[in-house]
Amino acid sequence: MSEQTPFRPKARLPRGFKDRDEAELAAERRMLDTIRKVYSAYGFQALETSSLEYSDALGKFLPDLDRPNEGVFSFKDDDGQWVSLRYDLTAPLARYVAENFQGLPKPFRRYQVGTVWRNEKPGPGRFREFTQFDADTVGTASPAADAELLMMCADSLEALGLKRGEYVIKLNNRKILDGLLEQIGIPVADRARRNVVLRAIDKLDRLGVAGLRALLGFGRKDESGDFTKGAELSPDQINLIIGLIQPSIVSSSPNFSATMASNLASSNTEIGFQGRIEVDSILQIVKAGGYEADRIMYDPGIVRGLEYYTGAVFEAQLTFPVTNEQGEAVVFGSVGGGGRYDDLIARFTGQSVPATGISIGVSRLLAALRARSGTEVWATEPLIVVLVLDKGAIAESFRIAQELRAAGLRAEAYVGDSGMKAQLKYADRRGAAIAVIEGSDERARGEVQIKDLILGAELAKSTESRADWVKDRPAQQTVKRDELVSAIRAVLTRGG
Repeated sequence: MSEQTPFRPKARLPRGFKDRDEAELAAERRMLDTIRKVYSAYGFQALETSSLEYSDALGKFLPDLDRPNEGVFSFKDDDGQWVSLRYDLTAPLARYVAENFQGLPKPFRRYQVGTVWRNEKPGPGRFREFTQFDADTVGTASPAADAELLMMCADSLEALGLKRGEYVIKLNNRKILDGLLEQIGIPVADRARRNVVLRAIDKLDRLGVAGLRALLGFGRKDESGDFTKGAELSPDQINLIIGLIQPSIVSSSPNFSATMASNLASSNTEIGFQGRIEVDSILQIVKAGGYEADRIMYDPGIVRGLEYYTGAVFEAQLTFPVTNEQGEAVVFGSVGGGGRYDDLIARFTGQSVPATGISIGVSRLLAALRARSGTEVWATEPLIVVLVLDKGAIAESFRIAQELRAAGLRAEAYVGDSGMKAQLKYADRRGAAIAVIEGSDERARGEVQIKDLILGAELAKSTESRADWVKDRPAQQTVKRDELVSAIRAVLTRGG
């Protein structure tokens, strides 16, 4: 009887997840440190909540209720209770505030960075595991709290290197949308239908007006053949909605009547009027702070998909094109957003607690910046590899690496078993900037060799004669052992 073939799983990642290398992690760290400095400068304090929450703590605020698993990754723990990986950082904050309400300053202002998970269909630049950086103000209904978040977000994007004109933060108010829905005959009590409409509007940038019409009507089939049931609104209702968010498109349509235009302009609902007042108040504050419409502007098409928003909603968008995986130039779109959620904490306490927050999608923003530049947006610190040519004197190589680290440089001594040629190849693959070479002869003379790997690679590309390259050796030099640190600094300075 032959032995059974051992099971060998295929090495693969689930869709919507990815591994990240040193360069990406280093860039993300720089990005997080930059945002953290801005948030801290505004007086927000750090908080870290658990990655897992009881699923009932997320409750009705789970996204896309028509999807299996309701958009989250969930499992039962050993006592039979459902637990979920957090979908965002806001619902855990609401639970934290409810637990610690009496001991917190009011308003409570916190920032948090962390990984979140979404059991949704992945797409270009849209992952199921990613990093968010949030800031929230809890305990005040003042429009000043919303305005401050918008200004802080703009400051953060510019601190990350974005120029004015490369981004815009758009503002709307869910009360205006609620007023519109009330106007067209969808009552507040019909939450399910309202949510279908709001989620459809939220997809305007991605699907266009034709896709929005389909989702507001009978439904839409996407490229994969999946069908999404629509809100089943009448053509007049659809025109009124599109007229609010894209008035120039609908007003030029022969089906857009003067009566529709009059209804759209007047917005006779009390809640819609209240929403417009709140938007005006926020815009007045940001304008007084020097943030004009080129940075923060009103856009009636901004919805935000989550159900828990109750007032102001905002979205940070990039305006420059990037090249996608198919080589096509596309506008990357949203890299952050948020809004006011005055009813979220009340679910735990029964007491209404006003709150507002904004989130920067760090993973998505980093992907956009990398796609735009074609290179790493923040390089790692240059690496120095100390070669080990004399196995009996390996401690000397480690001593050199320790000396370089003590001087604030990033250095490692080679710990493999290969010879000099393979060690240099290893240093190249590591992306090292410099190789330090000290054999027994150099050690006896009190010298060490420095090889500029980056310059050497460039020269090797342009040198036609290997003999000339060896004779000139412009990327390699011998220095005194006690001058090693200063010599390496000089090489790094020349290399930028």
